[in-house]
Amino acid sequence: MNLQEQINGYIVSQPEPKRIDMQALHNRTLQVLPGCKLWFDDGKNSEGKTVANPTIGYGFHTIKYADGKTRDFFQIGLSVNKSGISVYILGIEDKTYLPQTYGKEIGKASVTGYCIRFKKLKDINMDILEAAIRYGVEVTGEN
Repeated sequence: MNLQEQINGYIVSQPEPKRIDMQALHNRTLQVLPGCKLWFDDGKNSEGKTVANPTIGYGFHTIKYADGKTRDFFQIGLSVNKSGISVYILGIEDKTYLPQTYGKEIGKASVTGYCIRFKKLKDINMDILEAAIRYGVEVTGEN
């Protein structure tokens, strides 16, 4: 199965209304980041054990570990969880920036240093979410 088939399979496997919200988020993210590298992380480790929720990834980010090793990874991630949907914005060093800048304006969402979590797409201001994604890409310059 190719990457696009994995992404589409993940989206269509979601129950309503998460499926509609994920498809809308996927489409909007592709509009914000045209031509970006796409990723799909099935959430399984090298032994095939599920260790995280599957995630659709966009863009490119190099994770730098404390031991000096690096890992290529996505910069923006979309994932469904039990309580709703999470949008991950990786690579922002100032962990107070997202909550301080977008937390009050985005709507009914939990905003941390790298994650925006909400129950339904209609609960948030999509333009504010898009601004947060754009900021994450601009500040790291890796996309």
